Amino acid sequence: MTQSAAAPPAGPFLSLAHIRKAYPGVVALADFSMEVRTGEVIGLVGENGAGKSTLMKILGGVIAPDQGAIMLDGTSRPALGVAESMAAGIAFVHQELNLFDNLDVAANVYIGREPRRAGILRFVDEPLLHRKVDPLLRRVGANFDSFARVQDLSLAQRQMVEIAKALSLNARLVILDEPTSSLPLSETDKLLDVIAGLRADGIGVIFVSHRLHEVERVADRVVVLRDGALAGTLDRAEIDHDRMVRLMIGRDLKVLRPTAPAAPGDVVLSAVGVQTAAHPAQPVTLDLRRGEILGLAGLVGSGRTELARAMFGIDPIHGGHFELDGAAFRPRHAAEAVAKGIFLVPEDRKEAGLILDLPILENISLPDLGRHARGFLVSRASETRTAALQSTHLGIKAPRLSTRAGSLSGGNQQKVVLAKWLAMTPRVLIFDEPTRGIDIGAKSEIYRLMHDLAASGVAVLMISSDMEEVIGVSDRIAVMHEGRISGILDRGDFNEENVLMLAVGKPIGRENGR
Repeated sequence: MTQSAAAPPAGPFLSLAHIRKAYPGVVALADFSMEVRTGEVIGLVGENGAGKSTLMKILGGVIAPDQGAIMLDGTSRPALGVAESMAAGIAFVHQELNLFDNLDVAANVYIGREPRRAGILRFVDEPLLHRKVDPLLRRVGANFDSFARVQDLSLAQRQMVEIAKALSLNARLVILDEPTSSLPLSETDKLLDVIAGLRADGIGVIFVSHRLHEVERVADRVVVLRDGALAGTLDRAEIDHDRMVRLMIGRDLKVLRPTAPAAPGDVVLSAVGVQTAAHPAQPVTLDLRRGEILGLAGLVGSGRTELARAMFGIDPIHGGHFELDGAAFRPRHAAEAVAKGIFLVPEDRKEAGLILDLPILENISLPDLGRHARGFLVSRASETRTAALQSTHLGIKAPRLSTRAGSLSGGNQQKVVLAKWLAMTPRVLIFDEPTRGIDIGAKSEIYRLMHDLAASGVAVLMISSDMEEVIGVSDRIAVMHEGRISGILDRGDFNEENVLMLAVGKPIGRENGR
């Protein structure tokens, strides 16, 4: 497991003093101060809207603060420009990676800065380019070389390419923005090891994440933002989940299980020997009961999302069938699943869950327009009543129902996706990575909603790569490995080791569980 350095890092090479940044009607940062030391990992946490993005833009030179000073290597200045930030060794690895899939790793690392041969045509010196990149890849522990095509790399490997790019710029500070939000546990561990390696090399790291258990593992110090102000700083010995939560939201918060689980009811949906396109030779048999949250865990590529898409009628199945209340059910398209009360909250809400350019109101009413139809016209009054009811019930934070869905925070976007299904009375609700990119407060609301749904008799299937979430929220955990169910755990057998053993296809010993 990744551990923090025992000795405290050296003094600060970068300091922010009394920084203020305001926009019309909003103070994004208020009297904020922070130091960054050589070879230190800072966990930067806060709810969405706390000011993290504004702070990152100031460090990157994208915007200038209204007040305050930035001290860099002993020299004070009111702001940094983009070129000045890069020259100072401040590098960013954004959540949305900025790589060219059709190019190899070496070309991506030195894009626009390639070494050139002498002569009139100034061709790229390919051998020299690869000689420069390979040591950077070894430094981040990459298991691929500079000739690999980016399109063939996993997400964690692509992040290593971005970090290698930062090292090629002689980075002194690497800022990682939600780097693990889309990673399974195995690849998250590799990335946290890379962060430890950067620290050992004397490079500072700012680790921005909503996954507080990862911050707890890797950070030497935690800086907490709340409503644009510094809520507090925790040194290594003080870092724990509950302290971070208290500083982030100003109160204690039990984010995982708000109520004791109720006894599940009868089986409502079953997969009976279902074979998906991703794993046609591996039949899946699985029962989902009324009133339970069934967690579905597994590594990337294990077949979790493909099973959910088949249940929802998006993907065809190559064998077997589903049973809904004991009757055979084989949806040919999503409309058939929706008609039966089976709904999917997709992994990528922006791509598959919302129409970002439409307002909240129309996103909520769109799947059930027939309910709001008056002849050949849609009743705006009916749409508004339904959307207002769901918005109030879910606590969607927006100025008005006409607000574009694309302008909302991640948590509020997820609530809009949920609102359209809850308005249609679900029997089975499938959540695929329900809290990815969502802050701790919104997570708590999503978990509470899931448990309320289960308590009302809805069968909930939750796919998640967040181990804390899977163990903390589920009533049972089914684990997939290479397209098959490798095991099912009851609550008494929940622990990380059991889930991981099943995820890699290994049996669980008696001392670990059933």
